[in-house]
Amino acid sequence: MSKWTEADIPDQSGRTALITGANSGLGLQSAKVLAAKGARVLLACRSAGRGEQALRAVKAVAAVEPELIRLDLADLASVRRAATEVRELSGDSLDILMNNAGLIAAARARTKDGFELQFGTNHLGHAALTWLLMPALRGGTSARVVTLTSIGAAGVQLDFDDPGYERRPFNPAATYGRSKLANQVFALELDRRLRTAQVDISSVVAAPGYAATELVPTMAKSYPWPLGALLGGASKLGDLLIAQTVRTGALPQLYAAAAPGVNGGDYVAPALLQMWGQPRFVTPVATALDHATGIALWELTAKLTGVTPDPD
Repeated sequence: MSKWTEADIPDQSGRTALITGANSGLGLQSAKVLAAKGARVLLACRSAGRGEQALRAVKAVAAVEPELIRLDLADLASVRRAATEVRELSGDSLDILMNNAGLIAAARARTKDGFELQFGTNHLGHAALTWLLMPALRGGTSARVVTLTSIGAAGVQLDFDDPGYERRPFNPAATYGRSKLANQVFALELDRRLRTAQVDISSVVAAPGYAATELVPTMAKSYPWPLGALLGGASKLGDLLIAQTVRTGALPQLYAAAAPGVNGGDYVAPALLQMWGQPRFVTPVATALDHATGIALWELTAKLTGVTPDPD
């Protein structure tokens, strides 16, 4: 694709978008851009205080009044409440679901429901939210589900026998990679099932590359001193020397959400090594293309979350 910027996004008037993790970074940037293009944006945030700050920032550029949704992806009860609220606010008409929020290489911890924190937040929470919002997405117009993955999904494999790291050693970086691989596998399996059911919803994958967001500094705070301080310092140096801006990093997910010509199953990432530059279509990792893996993750996710898959 040729050089593409947010200015190329078509008018979004009449469309409603829900963005998880919209309080900062890529999520907040995406919310501002879509709101400025006319979309009604629902900002799903865990922190009420930071969510209110983000809401004010989006209101300043919005053509349609944005709204705040309280959502903690590490708490399935919160996911259910948020899905119910979104369905009510949208009148069961949602055009864009951007599964943006996430953790990276966080210290070992558990979600409220007892799952490993990164797998539970990055994958299980988003998968449950997507299934619960499917009635609203069906009510949208050519709706798109955009799920963020990462280059970290390459070189790892999913372990369906021990997803919570109960028996094997815990490696925070590998655990992050597996959670982002799960995002990719789930998004493509969702696309297969939507096609089979002949539903006019597209499931698309996007990756931001290396962008100077708050993700890594937040991760560093999960570790004790001095490791946390060292990780935080390395993050600042990387952001200064080699990271692209948040504005550039958000382009792949904005392209996936709003550009014409995007189809279900597409994967959009930065052009240079999937780390920097303009958004372009890339090939998913081989594991994500394996249908048997998709089925296995789909079934495991339903079992762990207790949410009925849709489409089933």
